[in-house]
Amino acid sequence: MTIKRRGLVKTSTRAFYQEAKKVENYSFYDFLHGYLYSKWPYLYIGVGTGEHKLNRFLAPLFLFLTSVFSPAKEGEPEDSKLAFANSYHGKVIQIEEAKRLVSIKEEIEIRNIEKVIPFTRAKDIIMKNPEHIIALDCPCRLSRENPCNPVDVCLVVGDPFASFILEHQPEKSRLISSEEAISILEAEHERGHVSHAYFKDAMLNRFYAICNCCSCCCAAFQAQRNGTPMIITSGYTAFVNGELCEGCSICSQFCQFDAIAIINQKAVIDSEFCYGCGVCVDKCEQKAIVLNLDPAKGIPLEINKLMEEALVVN
Repeated sequence: MTIKRRGLVKTSTRAFYQEAKKVENYSFYDFLHGYLYSKWPYLYIGVGTGEHKLNRFLAPLFLFLTSVFSPAKEGEPEDSKLAFANSYHGKVIQIEEAKRLVSIKEEIEIRNIEKVIPFTRAKDIIMKNPEHIIALDCPCRLSRENPCNPVDVCLVVGDPFASFILEHQPEKSRLISSEEAISILEAEHERGHVSHAYFKDAMLNRFYAICNCCSCCCAAFQAQRNGTPMIITSGYTAFVNGELCEGCSICSQFCQFDAIAIINQKAVIDSEFCYGCGVCVDKCEQKAIVLNLDPAKGIPLEINKLMEEALVVN
């Protein structure tokens, strides 16, 4: 794919800015934030994880600029950790739902799904040119000294984001088909990694990527452990059938959320820590684990259902 450049400003930057002007309550600072995040994702995430050598200088500067140019609005959390999660969050999705998201063939517009994404910011699914999918080398993994492999597992879905990443990160990204995206998702699921649909205020207040996360490398997992609740449960909780469970411990070995323990030779799931990703279900050879809808865990992101509801409303 060839991307044309006009003058000093790249074509994808112009497209990002033109799309940004259509977003309500999206400031020029928000655009700059999204531009910096997308143009230098490895610096951005490296500072966020604390792994980058410039972290102690850039992190305070970023927090100061955000407090000045993008302060919390009325009704939004003032606590810094809650405010960060409100602006940047990932919804756990099961493998089949992730595959549906990279298989969409039509442009869609689903706004304000607060029942699914329980935050005041970044809760839209607006997909333009959804078949335009980019595999990006994971900034979280590359920020670590000994990252999990492979690294090309972040999927940027739709424009203007995919075109921007491809033009600004040509050495670390590549255009892929929906079928290739599904293969990446399946391979990561087989490795026991968790698919998340990511939303960010600076990324036009909407969904923009599916990341396949391991607890050892992922910045969101790190933030979650440190008290920033930016990971949203799938809406499901895993349940173990004790009569079928043989206590082999495979499920606990793969659980990224440390929600499974082996007690008296049986798997026991701590529902408080279970995010309903479904990895354990597919790892259990005895078929002893199932996922149940859990009203206490919110509402699942089911793209087909959301699309049908949007058609009814419109």
